[in-house]
Order: sequence, then structure tokens, then C-alpha cells
Amino acid sequence: MSIEQLAETARAMVAPGKGIIAIDESTNTIAKRFAGVGIENTEENRRAYRELLLTTPNLSQYISGAILFDETLRQGTRDGTRFADLMTANGIIPGIKVDKGPQPLAGFPGEVVTEGLDGLRARLEEYYKLGARFAKWRAVINIGEDIPTGTAIEANSHALARYAALCQEQGLVPMVEPEVIMDGAHDIDTCYEVTEVVLRSLFGSLYEFNVMLEGTILKASMVIHGTESAEKASREEVAAATLRCLKSTVPATLPGIVFLSGGQSDEDATAHLDAMNKAGPHPWPLSFSYGRAMQQAALKLWAQDMQGNYGKAQETVFARARDNGLAALGQWEG
Repeated sequence: MSIEQLAETARAMVAPGKGIIAIDESTNTIAKRFAGVGIENTEENRRAYRELLLTTPNLSQYISGAILFDETLRQGTRDGTRFADLMTANGIIPGIKVDKGPQPLAGFPGEVVTEGLDGLRARLEEYYKLGARFAKWRAVINIGEDIPTGTAIEANSHALARYAALCQEQGLVPMVEPEVIMDGAHDIDTCYEVTEVVLRSLFGSLYEFNVMLEGTILKASMVIHGTESAEKASREEVAAATLRCLKSTVPATLPGIVFLSGGQSDEDATAHLDAMNKAGPHPWPLSFSYGRAMQQAALKLWAQDMQGNYGKAQETVFARARDNGLAALGQWEG
């Protein structure tokens, strides 16, 4: 695939008023989500839940793409339509999570590095044939006493860049996600400092590996106080700090930035995105790639009555997509 085609796909992912829904939970992660609402973690229940999300009426009005898990990309609806084909027919770009998750970084207690590069070229080639047109790789950066270290940041940036180069080689747009974790007692200033260093390292590595930024999407965490911080930043402060950090680190050639919710409440995730876009224009579109913030309310409804609440759950998914789509334009009114 040419850089023009990669760039076209990347731009479509951040089309005005549209964002990405992340339904790429691993089998273990969705088991925890299901357990929290009393649903048995079977393959059929996972398939049925993903069908509920992907067949939400008019979803493509506010959703440009969806990140899937390996199992989901191979599944389909009850009538036998492959999810990837269904999405493409409805104007939603299929994406795929390709990393194997974070593992402890040897010699650096409390820090992790994401694994999954072994055999990635062949997996990406298969995913493209299955219909995926973008991929996602998540790095995890923890904040704590004397961490993150430069070694952990560099190791994760290096892995993200290698993954991104392999994606573009196989015709997929890489979504690079260096998540600075909210857990901890750190304040917003500490989060800013860490996020700035992480993003500078990331874009340095992408440059070194000849990754074409025109065909790349950044999935960023917001600059925000830790969950246990005594000082809570306001929504305006979070928006201002995040924008300041991004403008000092992210090249303007990038087609767009999507945010992860990262443990924020549904409303905070939407409000922060809206506040940033109300302060625009910016060098790049700012949109969303939310998982829990898009799904949690619908999952609770569906769990109460899988048949009776099916339509209500889909209405909730659409409402969350609409709210975040408006926030991506700076038009959400709460």
C-alpha cells in the first residue's frame, strides 16, 4: 500500500465528528468485565456482545473505526456475516490489537515493556487479508517512586516504532499508544513531565525507524492527576495541560490524535475532549478511541436482560458515540 493510501485511511479514522470504539479486550480482560456484571465468559457471549456493539443502528454516524481482538476479527454475526465485512459495508474501518501485553522489564522493578514483536510481520499480513486496515499497540508507562526510568521509556518507544514500521510495510495504519497510567498519587505537573518525555522519545524512535507520520495515528493519554492524588485538577486544567504538552511534542504532519479514557469517568472523558476542541483550532484533529467509556453503561444494561435490553443497550452505545462525536467537534453541551 502506498503512503497516499495509508494517509487516506489515517485521515478517515479522524474524520470530523468521528472517533474509534475500542472493543479489543483480551479474553482475560473481558472476563473481568463480564464477571463484574454477572455474565459467563464464553466464546458465544463474547461474540454476541461484540455483535451488539457493531450492529448498533447508525453507529457509523459518529464512529469511523473499531479496534478488535484477534478472536473477534475471525467471528461474525448470528447470520454468518463476518464482522470485518459488516463494518466495511457500514463505513467503519476494521482495526486489530496486535501486541501481546506488558511484561515486567527485567532489572527494573515496577516497570513493564510490551511484547509481541516476534512473528508480527506474518500476523500483520494475515490480519490485512482478514480485512483489518489499521492496528494498535499499547505501551504502559507507570509513574511512581523513581519511575519511569529512561530505560523503560526507551524500550517501549523502540517497540512501538518497530511495530509501526512493520504495520506500514504490510499496508496497515499503525496506532501508537504510549499510555501514561493514571494510577498513583502524582499530581498533574508530574504527569505532564512524564508525558512530555515519553512523547519526545516516541517520535524520535518513529523517525529513526523511517515510520511515515502521514500514515500514523497517535493514541494518547491525557495529562491528568493520579487517581490517588490529593490535588484534583479541573477539567479546564486537564485540557490546557494536555494541549500544551501535545503542541510541544507532536509534529503537525501527524493526521490526528485520538485519546484513551484511561480510567476516567464516562462524562470526564467526554468533557475533557470537548474542552480541548473548544480551545481549537489545533495542528491535528483531536478525537477519541474509548473502550470502557463507550461500553460500560451498555454492558450493564445488556447483562440485566440480554434479550429484553438489547435495543436499550444499543441506544446507550449510540448515545455515547454521539456525545463523544460532538466533543470531537467542541460541540458537546453536557
